[in-house]
Amino acid sequence: MVAQLLIQHGSKVYYPAVEEGISLTWTRSGSPGKLKFNVVKDDIINFTEGDPVKLTVDGTDMFYGFVFSKGRSSSTPYLIEVTAYDQLRYFKNKETYNFVNKTATQIIQMIANDFKLRTGKLENTGYTIASLPEDNAALFDIVGDALDETLQARTQLYVLYDKVGELTLQNIENMKLNLLIDADVTGSYSYTSSIDTQTYNQVKITYEDSNSGKRSVYIAKDSSHINEWGLLQYTDTVEQPGSGAAKAEALLKLYNTKTRKLSLSDVLGDVRVRAGCSVVCKLNLGDIDVQSFLMVEEVTHTFKDSEHTMSLKLRGGTFVT
Repeated sequence: MVAQLLIQHGSKVYYPAVEEGISLTWTRSGSPGKLKFNVVKDDIINFTEGDPVKLTVDGTDMFYGFVFSKGRSSSTPYLIEVTAYDQLRYFKNKETYNFVNKTATQIIQMIANDFKLRTGKLENTGYTIASLPEDNAALFDIVGDALDETLQARTQLYVLYDKVGELTLQNIENMKLNLLIDADVTGSYSYTSSIDTQTYNQVKITYEDSNSGKRSVYIAKDSSHINEWGLLQYTDTVEQPGSGAAKAEALLKLYNTKTRKLSLSDVLGDVRVRAGCSVVCKLNLGDIDVQSFLMVEEVTHTFKDSEHTMSLKLRGGTFVT
């Protein structure tokens, strides 16, 4: 395994000496890709915040972003501690919008245009959101709201990520990898099961008619799970008349189950694995024998001593993070 870093400062390109231990973290939503590494300071290298950074592993480009912080400590004054983020870092910016009859794809493209961000392939989500007003909201939250609306309406989950310098939107169904994660390639795991979070056996949706003042209520429930777990209710609203019943049923289908959390450490690394992709997981966890695709909610790639390992947070079916 060969990991190579490139830093560009103006017209100069540096291939710095890097202390062992490069880490690259991707999270499915709400966070930019983050690259952390330590550069050995010499008399030649000179770079500053905002400079581009690129990581290539065994000839595969994995990350393109920008230096956001540099640091030193008295114990290792010869090292510069660097943190770089990809384009999604700029989705922490806030803005006010009022989107009307736009798909999530169109919303992302409009935001990218406004903030001068590069886009690659943005899959068409195919669902038109009638109205999405956002007041001084973080761009991450705006896109999250648009993708949540799409998920509830179409039961299709999309992931926005930066693919080596290009914003990319992809349906998770198109991100499955032919990769097996089992006990032979996993160092350790952490597993819990629960009905304490993200589990609901009754969903109550309301619609308020601003003209008549009439309130409509839509309820979907699972009586058997109410008897087993007690009443766990989720409430929400809809903006459009006639959509409450479908939304209630969709949310009940999503939340009416026991949730499980699974984290894996020291997994044999694979450069294809990013947040949003799915891998085949085959593990015996005691009360459950997992043999299915699970989605990567978060991954940290670590490159050290010519070895590539991963830490994974997985979800899918009854697994959540």
